[in-house]
Amino acid sequence: MQAAIVNFLSPDFILRRIYTRFRLLAMQSGVILYMDITQFKQSLSGSKAPEKLSVYMKAMWYDGKGEWEAAHNIIQEKNDDTAAWIHAYLHRKEGDIGNADYWYRRAGRKRPSATLDKEWEDISVELLNTDN
Repeated sequence: MQAAIVNFLSPDFILRRIYTRFRLLAMQSGVILYMDITQFKQSLSGSKAPEKLSVYMKAMWYDGKGEWEAAHNIIQEKNDDTAAWIHAYLHRKEGDIGNADYWYRRAGRKRPSATLDKEWEDISVELLNTDN
């Protein structure tokens, strides 16, 4: 009996309860604290990108909606390795392999042999894991 009381009052247990309650309240208020790839894909059925997405994830969201131009317009304004990676993917999707390879080099990456859908998911998963 005493062990159960210790586990119930352990700092880990208490923190998990607080965090769970905090996430529930945040979700009820429309605030996104964390989004996984399943939730991100589900958000594509909406008419607007979730507010708290990074600029990178907004570009991926618009591309996931089939709005290549909107994704490209968002990402071409950024000048860093992550933006270059997304830029590369978008030009690969467009079929402009020479331009895509330029952006992959800028991103410090090689053009993948994976399908475009797989690359979209790989980029999204990596960014969701770093954005949250």
